[in-house]
Amino acid sequence: MPVISRFLGIVIAMFWDDHAPPHFHAKYGEYEITVSILTGVVEGIFPSRALRHVIDWYELHKDELIEDWELCRKSEMPKPIQPLE
Repeated sequence: MPVISRFLGIVIAMFWDDHAPPHFHAKYGEYEITVSILTGVVEGIFPSRALRHVIDWYELHKDELIEDWELCRKSEMPKPIQPLE
């Protein structure tokens, strides 16, 4: 599971050969969500403040996330994405 970003205790990752639709995983402590890259739809449970950070980060890096999804689908290492500052 390649980690593509870390910020504020949140770890963002993608899995090689993961199922469609394009999405990424976010972990924060014992919480985990998946976020659709195309729609921003969130599945799972996250503390509200951490969720806002993930969504803010997602909105800034949507194009890079799509590129990383394509790399993972080819079993290539995704590029790191800047953390939320």
